[in-house]
Amino acid sequence: FLGGSWYLSPLRQMCYLNVGACDLFLQSDLNSFLWTIKRDPPSYFYGTIHQAFQESNIVYFELDLTDPYTISALTSCQLLPQGENLQDVLPRDIYRRLKRHLEYVKLMMPSWMTPDQRGKGLYADYLFNAIAGNWERKRPVWVMLMVNSLTEADIKTRGVPVLDLYLAQEAERMRKRTGAVEKVEEQCHPLNGLNFSQVIFALNQTLLQQESLRVPNFNNVTLPPSEQVTAQEIDSYFRQELIYKRNERMGKRVKALLEEHPDKSFFFAFGAGQCS
Repeated sequence: FLGGSWYLSPLRQMCYLNVGACDLFLQSDLNSFLWTIKRDPPSYFYGTIHQAFQESNIVYFELDLTDPYTISALTSCQLLPQGENLQDVLPRDIYRRLKRHLEYVKLMMPSWMTPDQRGKGLYADYLFNAIAGNWERKRPVWVMLMVNSLTEADIKTRGVPVLDLYLAQEAERMRKRTGAVEKVEEQCHPLNGLNFSQVIFALNQTLLQQESLRVPNFNNVTLPPSEQVTAQEIDSYFRQELIYKRNERMGKRVKALLEEHPDKSFFFAFGAGQCS
């Protein structure tokens, strides 16, 4: 849901927190996403899933995606205050470019879809509405993320079950106890915490990038110094809020769970970017 290169390994964070019994080691090689916490019984962070997943007593996720409240809260936090629309808050030029770009995406989406997707009954209009529906009511920062996900490469992967949700459903089917280490508000507030000028800058840069893909032989122009400063401020903000603070918080909660249930085996399934 919220993923990418903005995360520091929570396992390294665990080491920083001096988790006594949690001697962390890599299961296969340095690029693996399966980590074992050496204790009795062992616990696991993500991985080559099946055996570790089946042997665990308790499965924890970032958020509980099977909880209707979680889904409702995730949706609500992306919306502008009641009565406001994007057209009311965005500069006119950016709003027009955004609308034009979304019209382009909707036009192109049928040609972006794969035969496999069509064979599974996915239709371009349905997919577009699933991703971009109600876009005029979303906060600009969430529209920026939405635009980034409306690319040909991303569209071709849609229809594959989200791993977190699949594992949550499997855990439920296997009658495992499940839980979440984060609250919806903790994921939403950092994104909604960017100031308006930073959000407009980020949305504008995102649109410029996507627009450039439609223009043959377009050469990217280096940002002027003042805009480089803004970009660095945004990067620094996200690193602080979505890497350092988030991983420290999650690491402490994982540590507390392990100490509270020393006889239980846990399976922690977090975003892959957080195990890199």
